[in-house]
Amino acid sequence: MSQVIAIFGAGSGLGTSLARRFGKEGFRVALVARRAERLQAIVDELAADNVEAAAFAVDLFDPANARGAVETIKDHFGRIDVVSYQPLPGDTAFVPATALDSDQLSRYVNLLLLSPVAIAHATLPEMLERRSGGFIVTGGFTAADPQPFISGIGPAMAGIRNFVYSLHGEVADAGVYAGVATLAALIKDSESYAAMTPEMLAEVTGGATGLNILDPDELAQTYWDLYTDRSQVEYRFPDPAAHQPTR
Repeated sequence: MSQVIAIFGAGSGLGTSLARRFGKEGFRVALVARRAERLQAIVDELAADNVEAAAFAVDLFDPANARGAVETIKDHFGRIDVVSYQPLPGDTAFVPATALDSDQLSRYVNLLLLSPVAIAHATLPEMLERRSGGFIVTGGFTAADPQPFISGIGPAMAGIRNFVYSLHGEVADAGVYAGVATLAALIKDSESYAAMTPEMLAEVTGGATGLNILDPDELAQTYWDLYTDRSQVEYRFPDPAAHQPTR
């Protein structure tokens, strides 16, 4: 039985590129997001590339839905070998810490921390039994580099980043990879990229509208390399070590 990658938060950017990259290696693909019609369009697009995929319309803001999605995917495909978790709706915005309230934060925590933890809990036992598999989460730079006025999603992403680091240390010797990609960038063709005005992009990138745009196909290759090499828990873009002052 061929392997399966479940892509949570699948869209026209990284999700589609991951489906193609893993599909190239013979993986079947489960695409999970809120909008069924959009997902089906990606399924049809992948079929033209001879990648077997299926769509699962799920609202990941509810961790119970995330757990249910795992069971539905396994009912359809029989297994899940790799999880990629990267949902970030296009209307997601940074919030100053002074303006962030518990209602806003709880919504982000559900989507970016509790749902992926629920998915890990539902998928890891079979991965550990097979002694193979992977769990990769995409996060933003504020998880690792908190700054004034751009809170909101950062605290939730910091939580899942912490979880992945701990998880990697517990499962790596059992043949399962856990990793996180922390990106200070927009992914071309993604929902967030399409929703970002030049003014908003300038605010995020420090005043320059042409900085830090990632090609989703190149990023998908990076994720494949993380999964197959397994020596690196976290991928950072840009690499903070490249910007350290010399002495």
